[in-house]
Amino acid sequence: MAPVAESDELMFETSNSKLQTLRKMMRRALQVFFGVLFAGLIVFAVTREPRKPALPRWEQQDAILEKAVEKAETRKDEAADTVLIRGLLKEDLSHREFDFSTVVAAVSGKKVLPAKGRESKARVTAAITGVMDKLLLEMNADGSPMRGLRRINEGSRFFEDGLLEGLEKTEGITCSIPPTREGAAQRSGYPDLRIADEATGDVFYLDPKLMERGSAESSLRTFYFEPKDNTLKITEDASHLLLGIEHDGKDGEWTFLGYQLVDLSGLKVRLKAEFQASNRDLYKEPSVLEKREAAGKDGGG
Repeated sequence: MAPVAESDELMFETSNSKLQTLRKMMRRALQVFFGVLFAGLIVFAVTREPRKPALPRWEQQDAILEKAVEKAETRKDEAADTVLIRGLLKEDLSHREFDFSTVVAAVSGKKVLPAKGRESKARVTAAITGVMDKLLLEMNADGSPMRGLRRINEGSRFFEDGLLEGLEKTEGITCSIPPTREGAAQRSGYPDLRIADEATGDVFYLDPKLMERGSAESSLRTFYFEPKDNTLKITEDASHLLLGIEHDGKDGEWTFLGYQLVDLSGLKVRLKAEFQASNRDLYKEPSVLEKREAAGKDGGG
């Protein structure tokens, strides 16, 4: 009988050991489960968007806060504008002079090269004067497109077109509309024409201007340069020339008397700071206090 008892005791100890192992595994699994659950709750609590009660008082507080932020930003912008305006006024820019070559270099990174001393100067100036001598005869003829123009400034385009066509036909010279930084050919803006000497590759910018004879000593502004980033037309180191075309001042019956070709490498310019607005800005509906038509017109009485 002794061997049977020993066998039963051994089986009992084995079963007990397995039960203890199973209990340990269950405890471990529970610890892992609750640990993961606790960590998930912490992550959820930290990352979830806070919920606010959908109460009118909360909505009012949000609206008040948003308005306060807008006012603060507006005051900040106004303060910055005030500082800028006062700074511009202190600079007294309208009385300061700047070298045009410095202005060009600052906005374009390109050099204004004096025409004198360049091998190509004689060929380019000869080409310009040759075309201009013919253009003066054409523009003074009875069938000229200049006849009957209401404003003399409207005639600039005829000289620009004539110079463009004539110079492009001149042997050894090419002439085109200067491309912008973006590569687009743009008629408006300084300069009007780009001339290149084929023998040397030298570039000259040409800007024709109409002026009344005797106005060469006038202090009124007649030359404008407005730097713009993407549409800037100065993209090369070049000589900058201005062609002043003189007329007699007789409205609608313009006669052109001569011209002057000027090198702008020594030009001094001034910056005029002015505040401006268009009609679209001026006549906005919220600002119009009264709007009436003349008697007998629609809307009048």
